[in-house]
Amino acid sequence: MTNKNKTIKITLVKSLIGSTQKQIKVAKALGLTKKDQTVEHQKSATIMGMVNSIPHLLNVAE
Repeated sequence: MTNKNKTIKITLVKSLIGSTQKQIKVAKALGLTKKDQTVEHQKSATIMGMVNSIPHLLNVAE
């Protein structure tokens, strides 16, 4: 199980202006509030589901 120790870097590459309320809530739940802000999270099904719901706003690197 290598997924438990893997971290991913998630960067907000587009502004949240003009996004739906659901997309804004997902970004804030990931810890992203400003454009070009980067956070690190453990790779899990929950985090990847959140990333997959707003892929047009994010850049993900392992």
